[in-house]
Amino acid sequence: MVNHQTYKQLVSIVSEENVMVDEPLKKHTYTKLGGNADYFITPETYEQVQQTIILANQENIPFTLLANGSNLIVKDGGIRGIVMNLHKLSDISVDEKVIVAQSGARIIDVSQAALKKDLTGLEFACGIPGSVGGALYMNAGAYGGEIKDVLLKTTVVTRAGELLNLSAEDLDLEYRTSNIPNHGYIVLEATFGLEYGSHENIKAVMDDLTFKRESKQPLEYPSCGSVFKRPPGYFAGKLIQDSGLQGKQIGGAQVSLKHAGFIVNKEHATANEYMELIKFVQATVKEKYGVTLEREVRIIGED
Repeated sequence: MVNHQTYKQLVSIVSEENVMVDEPLKKHTYTKLGGNADYFITPETYEQVQQTIILANQENIPFTLLANGSNLIVKDGGIRGIVMNLHKLSDISVDEKVIVAQSGARIIDVSQAALKKDLTGLEFACGIPGSVGGALYMNAGAYGGEIKDVLLKTTVVTRAGELLNLSAEDLDLEYRTSNIPNHGYIVLEATFGLEYGSHENIKAVMDDLTFKRESKQPLEYPSCGSVFKRPPGYFAGKLIQDSGLQGKQIGGAQVSLKHAGFIVNKEHATANEYMELIKFVQATVKEKYGVTLEREVRIIGED
């Protein structure tokens, strides 16, 4: 429910152009799914982030951070309260072998900034669609590299509105996980430590990874990326393919014909259809191979 008093308070913090009411979240997710947010706000400073969190606490307003919506399904009922998006915090600066990137910057753009300065270590990120904050949240990785390999430190805001400077070790980064969700941290910026390398070699690796991604992944349809974590000793996509599920469709959601590890929004799918198909894939693989597929994609919001 939209409350006029809450709207006025948010406008006083982030200004009118940065507050949207009853905003369709399908405009802000890679799957093009999801209902509306009561308030969708886009702060431009760290202080505005802090003040918004403090307001949410004081007024007991539900608060959700939405990164760039790449590894996410928002349910059809949308999200109550305040949804914050940090895409306006997107600065990237390079000082010798160190890159400092704000949370809302795309990790792809950080890898490109590294290439420009002949820095190696972030080539693996050249095709990851997420934001810097999202990349830390799930220790994003691809092609043998992960955020854990290059992260030095981060600045976060706690759910009490307090600013903290943490080392990479403080985040408990493991395969596709961190302790960021457990603590409710909101990442504001990340500092990466890289090494000098050959521009030609770095570019060649990035070109090769981009080719692999574009030739293997169904980029022609909206999707949340890779749906499942890799089960120990297996590949999720291979298990799904061997279960005969490629092309399986529920409503407008389909197991991709190009890469079985992806579920695409082929024809105006609902979030419900997408989630039903995920459960169907999990149940089928469990029945055929006894393997439990664990979701990599996050599901948030209301039915």
